[in-house]
Amino acid sequence: MKGDLFSSQYMVQPATAPGMTVENAKSLKYAVNGEMFARQGAMIAFRGNLQFERKGQGVGGMLKRAVTGEGLPLMAVRGQGEAWFAHEAQSCFIVEIDPGDVFTVNGRNVLCFDASLTYEIKTVKGAGISGGGLFNSVFTGQGKLGLVCEGSPLVIPVSPQYPVYVDTDAVVGWTASLQTSLHRSQSFGSMIRGGSGEAAQLMLQGDGFVVVRPSEATPQRPQQH
Repeated sequence: MKGDLFSSQYMVQPATAPGMTVENAKSLKYAVNGEMFARQGAMIAFRGNLQFERKGQGVGGMLKRAVTGEGLPLMAVRGQGEAWFAHEAQSCFIVEIDPGDVFTVNGRNVLCFDASLTYEIKTVKGAGISGGGLFNSVFTGQGKLGLVCEGSPLVIPVSPQYPVYVDTDAVVGWTASLQTSLHRSQSFGSMIRGGSGEAAQLMLQGDGFVVVRPSEATPQRPQQH
């Protein structure tokens, strides 16, 4: 069989080492040799001897809850083999976390991650209910974290001299050295008269980076079980 579909551009190659790699712009490949974690429903293909288990409780104390801040359940993947992960054809990226790093990310953007990473859910300080009641996933340890994002993300440096204000529906994550608070950009009167609609943003101050996607959040589809 011939044709562009069977060219090297689309043909997957065997993994050369265990762990997570970018397969293409819309999917990640994980060569499993032991255990890893992924968003439920994100596996699109696998080969080898792998078992998939939905997680409803903590795993060895690593997961305080087996859902992300957006209510997206996780699954453990165990065994030896290769698995491919994607979510609604969104763009995929890998963040490498080193000892001492702390990265906080919106749960809707989590795709998969190494079992060597420690994970917990925390309320975003200063956001409050009016800031979306933000509950973010905080990752520490050493390993790789796979993320998805609608479109190409913006990585914006934050400095003490230049705080950054982001739409709470567009923020993907940020380095945890940053301080967060809710910033109101409109008066109640201007909202009634018809303002921009962006009444409040998350303000990030300090020294670090914030990742923003080029679109606001879309309603989450019900999980298929």
